[in-house]
Amino acid sequence: MTIELAIEYIPKRMEELGCGNEYNIRFRHFVLQAKERKKIHADNQLFLLIEANDAVSIKSDFGVYDLAAININELQYEHQGNIRIRNYAGVTQHVRFIQIIPKKQLDARKQ
Repeated sequence: MTIELAIEYIPKRMEELGCGNEYNIRFRHFVLQAKERKKIHADNQLFLLIEANDAVSIKSDFGVYDLAAININELQYEHQGNIRIRNYAGVTQHVRFIQIIPKKQLDARKQ
């Protein structure tokens, strides 16, 4: 997903979730060292992956983004809940997200 598409997508998605325009946006750029794993707790937040990376795996309560996986049939760019990021490579990798932080609790029924 490109930044441009994400910026267009966010207002529509937040409206679907019942937030209207009551949310904040942050750009997050994670730098993972060789073979590093990182956990993010994002229970009431959405993380949109905006840069594909074939050396990184992202798993969350919403799904998986892993270009190396052969046993999945769909890659997810939207993540929420417990997010686990893993660098498969022996060198530093970068992962960029847009973090959307609603000002009120997300309605789980609409997700």
